[in-house]
Amino acid sequence: MGNEEIAKALFEAFAAKDDQDVRNLCAPDLRARQNNGTAMDLGTLLGFNRAVHGVIRDFRYEDAVRSATVAGFVEEHVLRGTLPDGTTINLALCVVADIHDGEITELREYFDSASAAGLIAALR
Repeated sequence: MGNEEIAKALFEAFAAKDDQDVRNLCAPDLRARQNNGTAMDLGTLLGFNRAVHGVIRDFRYEDAVRSATVAGFVEEHVLRGTLPDGTTINLALCVVADIHDGEITELREYFDSASAAGLIAALR
């Protein structure tokens, strides 16, 4: 599977809340960061994904643009859905990943924290 296909499969698995598929795509020692924050391990990342799904109705990724890189992939997409207060979320995200031996070893996600304020509040 090429790096673009790995990216596509990863975000399909996140959207479907398929922890096993995410685990199959990632190295056991994966490290993930959002906006250069504290590193999350794979279990923490999966828990965060479940929490986000718990507060967003109609969760979906749209408008994906992905490119393979020498070290992995870059994907831009928009997270869309409805927050508990009825407002919609349209959060543009950029994810940079490193892949080694066919497994994702590092994920770095970037987004505008002001645009994520409603989601952040709902997660609290």
